[in-house]
Amino acid sequence: MATLNSRPGRGLFPLAVVAIFIAAAGILLADDAPWKTSAAFAEKEFARAQSQFKADPDNPTNAWQFARATFDYAEFSTNNTQRAALANLGITACRPLVVLQPELAAGHYYLAMNLGQLARTEYLGALALVKEMELEFKAAGGLDPQLDHAGPKRNLGLLYRDAPGWPVSIGNPSKSLSLLRQAVKLSPDFPENYLHLIEAYLKWNEPDDARKELRALDAIWPAAQTTLTGAKWEQSWDNWSTRRDAIRKQLAANP
Repeated sequence: MATLNSRPGRGLFPLAVVAIFIAAAGILLADDAPWKTSAAFAEKEFARAQSQFKADPDNPTNAWQFARATFDYAEFSTNNTQRAALANLGITACRPLVVLQPELAAGHYYLAMNLGQLARTEYLGALALVKEMELEFKAAGGLDPQLDHAGPKRNLGLLYRDAPGWPVSIGNPSKSLSLLRQAVKLSPDFPENYLHLIEAYLKWNEPDDARKELRALDAIWPAAQTTLTGAKWEQSWDNWSTRRDAIRKQLAANP
């Protein structure tokens, strides 16, 4: 998004049955200091956004910022009850917003993101949420493709990549690759976009394309480290580095 900078690595996680999204920021590492720092930041932002939303719930900006904060804070939940409660807060804030302000991309986007958080707590019920997430990501991407570092394209691409295919669900490799490539083009300075595209190439056994995108990721990495800084980015850099190393190892094993 043009100015809606959010917590990094914004992607949703694998579900119990559907396995919709690869964990973009939920891998618990041996050194959990970045996780703790980012969790503290998310908690602080949640409290701030909640206070603003309660003070003026009819303000569209307050609503989507609160929904963003609920998603971010839910990333650090330790159980499904807590995650579902936070997700439902974000969903409740966004549902009237997308009706009253249908041209506001952030409303659609953070509705989809919180639906994804809720889906993580579901079993068979997660399947019913996929179609709504697809529609909301499409709406957000049509209104503001740059939102959250090309978040609508990135997350819709992940949805198509990791959801089961027809007739069970909407998984579609060709749609996924197209959207993930678009995300890289829209936000070429954001490491997360490259990582998801590379992981998709590896999933579908396209190592040459994966190597090409890894070289592009390596090229933008130093500059990104100077711009994406602060507590909210610490866990993501830890995660991104771990995933990049894993990609290198996988490609080295497949010359």
